[in-house]
Parts: sequence; C-alpha cells; structure tokens
Amino acid sequence: GDIDAAVAALQYAKRPRIHTGIGSSDMHIKHKFNSTREDILARGVEAVKYAKQFVEDIEFYAEDAGRADVHFLAQMVEAVIAAGATVVNIPDTNGYCLPDQYGSKIKFLKENVKNIDQAIISVHCHNDLGLATANSIAGLQNGARQIEGTINGIGERAGNTSVEEVVMILKTHQALGLHTNINTKNFYEISRMVSSQMRMPVQPNKAIVGSNAFAHSSGIHQDGFLKNRENYEIIRPEDVGFPSASIVLTARSGRHALKFHLERLGFSLTKDELADAYHRFLTLADSKMDITDEDLLSMMGKNQLA
Repeated sequence: GDIDAAVAALQYAKRPRIHTGIGSSDMHIKHKFNSTREDILARGVEAVKYAKQFVEDIEFYAEDAGRADVHFLAQMVEAVIAAGATVVNIPDTNGYCLPDQYGSKIKFLKENVKNIDQAIISVHCHNDLGLATANSIAGLQNGARQIEGTINGIGERAGNTSVEEVVMILKTHQALGLHTNINTKNFYEISRMVSSQMRMPVQPNKAIVGSNAFAHSSGIHQDGFLKNRENYEIIRPEDVGFPSASIVLTARSGRHALKFHLERLGFSLTKDELADAYHRFLTLADSKMDITDEDLLSMMGKNQLA
C-alpha cells in the first residue's frame, strides 16, 4: 500500500518521516468515506501503528480539521499520539477558518489532549479566503510549532501558506518569541526559480517577493520614504534578497520623487526650475503609465546637465 511505498522510498533518507492521515470532519467522514467517526478513528490509529513499525518519526494529518468537531478532533489527536504519532497536523484544508477560530482550535487541543506534550502540533492552511498566513500565525500563537507552506504560496486551488510571509512575520514581530534558522536573503532568488520552473508568474503585489513589494509610486509615500525609508518600509529589501527599493515615477508622484531621480541623473535644479520641470513631468506622466530615465533625459534636454 501507500505506507509500504513510502517506507521503500525512505530507505536512504537521513531523517525519515512518514506522513499519514485521514479525514476528521463529519463532511469528509460521511460524504468522502461514507463511514462513521468510530471507523475513521480506528483506521487512523491503525495507519499510525503500521507506519511506526518502520519509521520512528510519524506525522498524522486530520484532514479538514478546520471544519471538524473540536471534541472529536481532540479524541483523534490523542489516539494517534498514543499510537506513536510524533507530529499532529491540523489542516484547514478548505481555507475555511477565521484566524481566531483556527487559533482557538489549536488552543483547545493544547489544553484538552492529555498527551499533547508528546507531539508537535503542525499547522497546514489553505488560502481559499486569503487567510492562510494569518491562520498559520494564529496557530503558532496558540501553541503550534511547525508550519507547512510553500514558496510563493503555490498549492491546491488558491494555494497554501506562503513560507516567505510567515518567516518574515516572525522576524519582524520578535515579540512573538519564535525563530527559524531560514536564511531569508535567499527568498527572492528561490521565488524566481520556483516561478520559472513551475511557469507560474508571481503577482506584482505579492508580499515579500512581488516586483512591487518595495516599489513606491504614491507621491505621499515617496516623500516619506525619501525622508526616512522606515516611514514606509518595515522590511529591508536586502533582508529577503530583493535587488533594491524603487521610486516609481507616475502621474501620482510628487516633486520630491522627481527631484530625487533628476539628481540621480545629474541634474541640479533650483526651486523654480524644479517647479517648471514638475509641470512638464505631469504632462508627460498623463500620457505614459511609467516614466523611464530616457523619458526624463528627453524632457530635460542634455544641455541642462549640471
């Protein structure tokens, strides 16, 4: 069966683990397995005991735990830990839970499963309602100590928890007291590699690794960023391997942003000259979505270089 195939595949693994499990919600029990809680519980325990004969590290997933009755879920978790599970995975399989609901479910297990100290609680969240990252963090805040996720949040349907997001949340919110040994400076490169290999573009406004993640285009934001980057940056681009922050010139940009780019190109303007240049810039920006260096040079004329 599946467990035997997994055992064979692990014969040379340095840290072998078998991940087995079964549905835990009444929806799955009835409409997927056409079974009963009692039968499902017995099958879950049997799978763990069988796998334990070959591998010490056994992870058990209680599929659709997000919609499962919490008392039955606790009964299942306690039984599989007693059977030998070292990690219990509590999946929000359909991305159904709100963060407080998911966190409360993890807390209930911590407080009501007698042998919970013998296993690690793992969170496995889906992003159907855009809450995978928030739910994963809520799980950690309530006692989970393993997160299952993917680079760029890729995964079934709307995807899984984004690894780069949860890691940077932990790094940014050090008051949580949680740490990983992940080298965050590799995130951008890995993100691009995954995107390329899987032919799945990363949306520009994707947190942490999107092309616009550190791009400032609003005039108010640009002005604040140029005065002190921490006004609008809680993460440094270099911390995730991102090339650099950028000031994007658009029709929404202000004088400060224009002055920044003109000075970068070698122009030194008085206040009145900048006002005149800004007027011409707005005319140009109304006709183009993004303004390039070539556009600025053409607008200013090479003979005005300082």
